[in-house]
Amino acid sequence: MLANPRHLLHAALAGLCFMTMAAGHAQDTRGGDPARWYVEDATPQEQMRTLRKEIGAALQEAQADCRRGPARERSACMKEARSIYEQDMANAQQQRAAAHPRR
Repeated sequence: MLANPRHLLHAALAGLCFMTMAAGHAQDTRGGDPARWYVEDATPQEQMRTLRKEIGAALQEAQADCRRGPARERSACMKEARSIYEQDMANAQQQRAAAHPRR
């Protein structure tokens, strides 16, 4: 019995979709990191978006460290973490420019 042509088409499309998804999530040889982690941000807007993400992640890490510390120091630790975050965000454009000088 021959396979239904519709089923063959669906199987072919499913395989193509899987291959496309696999290519988009390809792993780099550098410790299993996704390849996209090693693609440089091309525009100042992309660079700023990445920098803001990094500053936000640093705040989250600092706050987590504060929560693990002694309760009596937690409030001051959180205030300091927030202050550093605000300073970094205020200076983000200068940080971006220093990290990515025009060539």
